[in-house]
Amino acid sequence: MYLAFFGIAEKPFAITPDPRYLYLGRHHADALAHLVYGINDAGGFIQLTGEVGTGKTTTIRSLLARAPQNAEIALVINPRLSPLDFLQTICEELGIGVSDGAARNGKELIDQLNRYLLRAHAAGRRVVLIVDEAQNLSVEVLEQVRLLTNLETESQKLLQIILIGQPELRELLGRNDLRQLAQRVTARFHLQPLAREETLAYVRHRLRVAGATREVFSNAALREVHRLSGGVPRVINIVCDRALLGAYTEDRHEVSAAMVRRAASEIFGERLAPSWLTPAIAAACIAVAVAVAGLLWGHMPRLRAHPAVAAAADPAASPVAATPVVARPVAPAPTPAPTLAQLLAASTADTTADVAFGTLFTLWGAHYQPGATDPCTQAEARGMYCVTLHSSLAQLRQFARPVILMLGDSSAGSQQAVLTGAGPDAVELQLGARRVRVTIAELTAYWFGDCVLLWRPPTPPVAELRAGIRGPAVRALRTQLLQAAGQPAPSAAGSTVYDTALAHLVEDFQRAHHLDVDGVANMETQLILDGVVAAPGSPILQNLPSTNPG
Repeated sequence: MYLAFFGIAEKPFAITPDPRYLYLGRHHADALAHLVYGINDAGGFIQLTGEVGTGKTTTIRSLLARAPQNAEIALVINPRLSPLDFLQTICEELGIGVSDGAARNGKELIDQLNRYLLRAHAAGRRVVLIVDEAQNLSVEVLEQVRLLTNLETESQKLLQIILIGQPELRELLGRNDLRQLAQRVTARFHLQPLAREETLAYVRHRLRVAGATREVFSNAALREVHRLSGGVPRVINIVCDRALLGAYTEDRHEVSAAMVRRAASEIFGERLAPSWLTPAIAAACIAVAVAVAGLLWGHMPRLRAHPAVAAAADPAASPVAATPVVARPVAPAPTPAPTLAQLLAASTADTTADVAFGTLFTLWGAHYQPGATDPCTQAEARGMYCVTLHSSLAQLRQFARPVILMLGDSSAGSQQAVLTGAGPDAVELQLGARRVRVTIAELTAYWFGDCVLLWRPPTPPVAELRAGIRGPAVRALRTQLLQAAGQPAPSAAGSTVYDTALAHLVEDFQRAHHLDVDGVANMETQLILDGVVAAPGSPILQNLPSTNPG
């Protein structure tokens, strides 16, 4: 959505590992040097670890791009395997033909692998096994890995092994029953998050690779990116991408520190204050507490009840006999519906980001795993896209999809609720397992336009479609537009060219839905179209009737 606005050719902060975007901070440069050394020099294991999102997978991709021509690399990215399956995977990666009988025999697989390694050694080729997410290897497979290092000639090992994983890998190899394997690790390296200056350089580097010709983030914004991300590259990417989208929706060509904080608040599910605000609030609270304490101390005598007042408050202490009163039945007052403020105050455990995303994933028939990867990464793994918007209720009605609303006010932290229905004067919100209806007037006191929706496009990845473009996404767009217009769908072999006829269909749809009529199917047009011709089983925003039909 924002590429042309910022004058860049592609998304600079995509979280997919692309070696072109690799920024070699001090730790990453050292790590890559260790890996390159491991490919070119024989012997033992190399162990590379790092926290989630620190760039391990991107470093692997860069290593593959820099591998010498005489290197053959077997990359295992799914290590949750049995020892037999692990050996079969290595043979498949190296292109070793294995008969059905040998595939079920571990000894035969090792013998064939050994013969292959000997031939490669004689031809001057290096064979390297890289295991990603190695912290998930079972003890049995790790023992099989150790045995593979026994494949050697009189002078050198035939197989170089590189284990890459999260910090749990270090704990795993520290077990007493795996000490023989740990003793064969010849080099260990742990990736650290980027330092502040490295974070600033990292953001600028990725923007330059994407085609930016000017500064997009202010210096203050870059400092906030580092503070809020902790220097973790994946988090930097997610925060920067959301910040660019926020700047685009506000028509600002420079990202400010406040925009970065808003973006991070949406991602982390909590309202984040500027770095200077926390000590300032603490000092103010102390000052107020001291002032209140002094005020109460000075007025302590006035707080004691006067005897006459106490007697009046206690009928038993009054010398006048009480006049008997005849009790009359009183109809119970109707219980008022709780306000949104009361609902939010009583539902803090049900208005977290994890609960909201769990609800939204469930509505889409998907499973959300709290505490794993970030929600948008999990969505992409399930064929969906996170779309972060600064929107209005009118636009959300057009999208016709349930959406997470970011709620908050000056006295409370950020809370999330899922909008499941909307009408002329009320909305339906889901707070955990509870659905409630509140007036739009109440909602506007807590919602200022920030929201996230999920979208499952018919032909990912999502891209703006315009005249001259070809591909299956164009055919899918034509099919949806004809369906929305009540016309028969094209044949399976329909045109994949964005021609003049398709541009007219787009213009007609845009005109009918009060959009800018330009014949270009941008994300907003595609989102609204997808809601109009919603796929069976996909969630739809409920259209609520007016609460005041008169």
